[in-house]
Amino acid sequence: MSELRWNPVLEEWVVTATHRQDRTFFPPPDFCPICPTKKGKFETEIPSENYDIVVFENKFPSFNRNASVPAILGDELYKVKKSRGICEVIVYTPEHNTTLADQSVEQIHKLVYVWKDRYEELGSHKFIKYVFIFENKGEVIGVTLHHPHGQIYSFSYIPPKIQKELLSSQKYMNKLKKCLFCDILDKEIKFKKRIVYTNKSFTAFIPFFARYPYEVHIYANRHIQAISDFTEKECLNLAKILKVIMKKYDNLFEMSFPYIMVMHQKPTDGKKYNNYHWHIEFYPPYRTKNKIKFLAGCESGAGTFINDTMAEEKAKELRKIKW
Repeated sequence: MSELRWNPVLEEWVVTATHRQDRTFFPPPDFCPICPTKKGKFETEIPSENYDIVVFENKFPSFNRNASVPAILGDELYKVKKSRGICEVIVYTPEHNTTLADQSVEQIHKLVYVWKDRYEELGSHKFIKYVFIFENKGEVIGVTLHHPHGQIYSFSYIPPKIQKELLSSQKYMNKLKKCLFCDILDKEIKFKKRIVYTNKSFTAFIPFFARYPYEVHIYANRHIQAISDFTEKECLNLAKILKVIMKKYDNLFEMSFPYIMVMHQKPTDGKKYNNYHWHIEFYPPYRTKNKIKFLAGCESGAGTFINDTMAEEKAKELRKIKW
């Protein structure tokens, strides 16, 4: 069962998806559901002896393109509606004991084109308003399937965090006739001390307002709204800068560094969003090699993050890390 329930206090939808309680939970390496299917072995979700990059619909989706009728009736206060959408899994490689950071630039480059294809194809559905591409990496994040993979949630509405970014950037555009994200990028480039790495197409930095000690944002240097706007050179340069940042993360504490990686881009509802700007955000939970930044009372209950570090110092630390 899956449905959307309206929170009238925060004015946002909450997904109720009871079937996800039964999703895959720490399978043994020789029983991985997204490894290639080997002769004489059980058939995985990918019925092939080998593959490059694979995309398929999630067996335990939060949204469903043929969403069922909600289990409970809504009213004016407690609105309820179908949890319609499309959830996909992207498997980066047939190799089980590896990560995206360990892939070659060429392989990550292929992945960028897969992201681009899925954004365009999923966004072409009239009922899809937002295509959200992301990766959860590491058990401390909550990952229960170790094979390297990412996900795409295609929403029938624009999720609240994106709505907030759209609103703030539109206010900024209305007031100053400029892009908020372009001005942030400009300021970071001029200040330099929070920059982690840059190439001709993208800039990676720890933002002035970072909530996590090693939170890195990657902004497109050109004012573009979505991955569908990328040139061939930008696709390659995104692969290169992703490789650098992920390897810096791994080399920082000499461990496979956990993170949440999210891609923010314009909605797919057919409207113009000249105020918006494509970017990626990384949320790594570690604040030192042996300490995790947990979201406790102030973060979860009040919505205010407390960062125990200086963005300028952490950016300098990451800059020095070899990759």
